Amino acid sequence: MKADLHVHTTASDGRLEPREIVSLAVKVGLDAIAITDHDTVGGVVPALAAAEVFPSFVVIPGVEINTDVPHGEVHILGYFIDYTDRKLAIALQRLRDSRRERAQQMIAKLRSLGMKIEWQRVSELAQGGSVCRPHIAQALFEKSYVGSEKEAFDKYIGHDGPAYVERYKLLPAEAVKLILDAQGLPVLAHPIDILDLNEFVPKLKSVGLIGIEVYYRDYSSGIIEELLKVANQHALVPTGGTDYHAFGDGLEVMIGGALTPAQSVERLFALADKHSLELPKQHKL
Repeated sequence: MKADLHVHTTASDGRLEPREIVSLAVKVGLDAIAITDHDTVGGVVPALAAAEVFPSFVVIPGVEINTDVPHGEVHILGYFIDYTDRKLAIALQRLRDSRRERAQQMIAKLRSLGMKIEWQRVSELAQGGSVCRPHIAQALFEKSYVGSEKEAFDKYIGHDGPAYVERYKLLPAEAVKLILDAQGLPVLAHPIDILDLNEFVPKLKSVGLIGIEVYYRDYSSGIIEELLKVANQHALVPTGGTDYHAFGDGLEVMIGGALTPAQSVERLFALADKHSLELPKQHKL
């Protein structure tokens, strides 16, 4: 089963609508994807609806929650979540509100630096979804203040940049618990840059972490081998995905370019079944 379990849509900072992501995934030969938008489940229902015309294709309801640690962020993926869970909805709404407030403050900082972009344009780029920093980067690029969206992050809106603003975030353990409470399976996303990973992972495992993203985007074979050791040491499911956004910058790894091993997909479904989580109707093993 070819599965890319880290995919974004216009519900957060992706450039393709959920139905377009599903069509593209089918076109490139995938059997399953997980919709994992930042701090929102808004792309799940339309993706599930789009998948109904492809009987053998599986959409796993998911989310990616950005959390706060000293000197950076840690992202937690949630698979097989109950996307109708009220507690989850309230928590994600608070996170999205903080994104909007942060974006408005960043726009004000950029104006003080002589770069005048409009909140209305940034909001339009978000297309009704979560307002994320890539939308600000896109607006800066449109006004030719930067030569690329990457430059916007590197010079202005990345961590320690002159227009960067902190926002409300959960702690990693809080995100794991939120996903568990929503009947989901929490997985540590793109972990190689996490400081003291070998100390960090067992702490999250103790509160319910079940997996770690090993086969990520452009991770080298050496990094994959290192992360596999961590996964095996702590009995975590090694997952994989491209973190696909459809940025169209020529640098992004195409959806399906990093896959979760079939054995891991089976383990995830077995865990979901064991915990009586809701399985996608399309799933057939």
